[in-house]
Amino acid sequence: MASSISSRSQIPTAKRIVVKVGSSSISGPNVGQITPLVDALAAAHGRGSEVILVSSGAIATGIPYLRLDSRPNDLATQQAAAAVGQNVLIYRYQDSLDRFKIVAGQVLLTAGDLENPTHRGNAQRAMERLLDLRILPIVNENDTVATHEIRFGDNDRLAALVSQLVHADVLILLSDIDALYTLPPDQPGARKIPTVAFDDDLTGVTFGDIGSAGVGTGGAGTKVAAAKLAASSGTPVLLASTGQVAEALSGADLGTWFEAATSPS
Repeated sequence: MASSISSRSQIPTAKRIVVKVGSSSISGPNVGQITPLVDALAAAHGRGSEVILVSSGAIATGIPYLRLDSRPNDLATQQAAAAVGQNVLIYRYQDSLDRFKIVAGQVLLTAGDLENPTHRGNAQRAMERLLDLRILPIVNENDTVATHEIRFGDNDRLAALVSQLVHADVLILLSDIDALYTLPPDQPGARKIPTVAFDDDLTGVTFGDIGSAGVGTGGAGTKVAAAKLAASSGTPVLLASTGQVAEALSGADLGTWFEAATSPS
């Protein structure tokens, strides 16, 4: 089903919006960005949009509570950090949402949940009911039970799959960088790409990493792949920085806009 949203300026009119934020944007020294992020989500919610937040950050949030200096490499410790961090993360979001009398609903998924028709149907019904009740779903990968074999790999892909699941009108991928560039933005000659046509394979674009502090798993390449996945189902995508979320949800001309397929697959 194709979205009725065809440009950034129409985002404020979107009925259903998925916003994805990465670990490095809302943990560690950037934990303070949760407040302005929630401000922006609440404003969209307040004008009638249905908002789903896909939030990374469970492992990164749990790391200091396990007295670790960096992201663990072994699966068991990652799972332990996620178990602690997810609890703290959802509390931080709900504590901020309380200012607007908005209730969050936690939805934890594995890749297997969206590949199994029964589990997928259950997830879809739960999400639809939460939205009907004006609850703001906060989705994350279920890192406590996910294994290397069944992980999404990064939450950009998860956000794209959630957009497909709920037939979102637009997906907003937030990161540390304000747009997609022809080269890593810190390199000479890097040019911002304002719009990506659906059939543009981005030949000649060199992808760098997006994220900081070694706590995230995604990069520009994963965001482009996720954007293309969502766009193939008829959902346009805006790539912007976390600090621009309020402007993005207000329809400002910023970031990189990925046009959706006119005939969704």
